Amino acid sequence: MPTITVHPEGWKPAKGYANGMVAEGRVLFVGGQIGWTADQVFEARDFLGQCEQALKNIRDVVEAAGGRVEDIARLTWYVTDKSEYLAKQREMGHVYRSVMGYHFPAMTMVVVAALVEDEAMVEIEATAVLS
Repeated sequence: MPTITVHPEGWKPAKGYANGMVAEGRVLFVGGQIGWTADQVFEARDFLGQCEQALKNIRDVVEAAGGRVEDIARLTWYVTDKSEYLAKQREMGHVYRSVMGYHFPAMTMVVVAALVEDEAMVEIEATAVLS
């Protein structure tokens, strides 16, 4: 069973995320991924580049478990700079779609003071349901 978007009747459309997802299968919890490579090197020093790398890392973990991007039911984002995210939403949409396509799971974004890795600007964790 693929993930199915849940949208309550009468609610305004969600833009870039789902309010809820229904899925059945094995659950994969992906630990927080930051914008470094598989070798734990920050190649991107900018917010968008780190977001792209973190999403690629999530995709790689999901695929290593036998899943696909479309199996991701939830993403939780932790960002250190709300104003930068808001200023670059259009570009962020392009970055997101380049990795995740047009799959928009349930999402939460939290602004934090800092992340454990000093160079990290974003950390994203995921939950996927693999069939």
